[in-house]
Amino acid sequence: MRASEIADLAIFWSYIAGLAWCPFWFGSNDLVAWGINAILFPGLALAHEAVVLLSGRRHAIGIRIVRIPAVLFVVVWVWIVLQNATWMPSSLDQPIWALAADTLNRAIDGSISADRDLTNLALMRLLTAASAFWIALQLCRDIVRSRQLVTAIAVIVCAYAIYGMVMAAFFPDTILWVRNQNPHGTVSATFINRNSFATYAGLGFLAVSGILLRLYRHTVGLVGGSARLRIVSFIETTGRAGAVVMAGTFIIAGALLMSGSRGGIVATAVAFFVLIVLTFKRTSRRRNEQRDTILFVVFLAAATFVTFGDHFIGKIASGDLGDSSRVSIYNITIGSILDSPILGYGYGTFPDIFPMFRDQSISVIGHWVQAHNTYLEIAQGLGVLFGLALVGAVAIPVLRCLKGAMIRVENASIPALATSAGVLVGLHSLVDFSMQIQAVTLTFMALLGAGLAQSESSRISVTD
Repeated sequence: MRASEIADLAIFWSYIAGLAWCPFWFGSNDLVAWGINAILFPGLALAHEAVVLLSGRRHAIGIRIVRIPAVLFVVVWVWIVLQNATWMPSSLDQPIWALAADTLNRAIDGSISADRDLTNLALMRLLTAASAFWIALQLCRDIVRSRQLVTAIAVIVCAYAIYGMVMAAFFPDTILWVRNQNPHGTVSATFINRNSFATYAGLGFLAVSGILLRLYRHTVGLVGGSARLRIVSFIETTGRAGAVVMAGTFIIAGALLMSGSRGGIVATAVAFFVLIVLTFKRTSRRRNEQRDTILFVVFLAAATFVTFGDHFIGKIASGDLGDSSRVSIYNITIGSILDSPILGYGYGTFPDIFPMFRDQSISVIGHWVQAHNTYLEIAQGLGVLFGLALVGAVAIPVLRCLKGAMIRVENASIPALATSAGVLVGLHSLVDFSMQIQAVTLTFMALLGAGLAQSESSRISVTD
């Protein structure tokens, strides 16, 4: 094995270890975790670039493959830097800087961003996510390695799901070493917010479901024949490799349902439906083979729902389907966006901007640090135009994965998984802030990078 291959393996497994670490420290929603991740993931990306440079080889995936999202990302990055610059024309500065100067009776350098510290932190997290995507994109062109990544994510999420279920059963008042503010009996694992854990568990559920679908689909495709023969094949597979995968599916799905997160569960259900459709998109398979596998997986999901779905059903039965506070927050945030639709208020500055527009439509009690709608929060921070650019930098790779899942004859499972993961986080971002939790973001970026790497046929050159 060559030195560059050994280095790639070291980087890959260090990357897996980083993904395993991310949820531990409160889902990496903490300053300490942000700092560690900002060193770890960009550091691994730089190490990979050094290996490519020193070995004289090409990138596995050339920049031309991601040129449009790369350009959009660079444009957004430059705009964030300009938002924080103190040498921009003073006419563009947020009025809050002039107010602060008058209050303190001294000169203060202004900027487009209303809080340069928050913008710097948000930019650091954005660059960390981009590094995680780049590593997965480059290292997962190899199908074996991409499957190892998906398997690792499924195992990691399953481990945190088990921990969360144990804590909910025996230590319901504690999350790590802080007090648990979630309702008793709900699962949030190491995440402060159970809705964020639901998105994370949903990603793990899609990963393990993709493995399960591929396993049983492959089994049915090889056996064919009568219904009795296929049933025997199902049982035999379940008794071997399928038992572990099925157990993981059951555990993660159970933890997801026990989170009681309406948005996370519904978004995962829609994403799971997309995964099934993309997995069985090819008409060459006999209908009964597709039907048998789908019915088996749906039966497993239904059994899990019956076992662990009490919290979710309780939410529905209580009629607690709406949240007037969130609707008011959305309206207030939209109003703030319309007040500065081009410049924005600075990336990541929602906690400082929202109080300036807060009105009597919501209670005076409570401190809102997220808009519970990632799209609105992005538009408020970056402005509408650059907010759309950032969303496009993520949406375009997801669409490329969808195309790959539709046209690839073999190895389409990874692009299908990445597409369904994009559906999950895209839907949940409409009603919550899970994509602003770094453990969720980095796990999704890993799946998206692997999916995009596998979106083109292995017979097509995608190198530099």
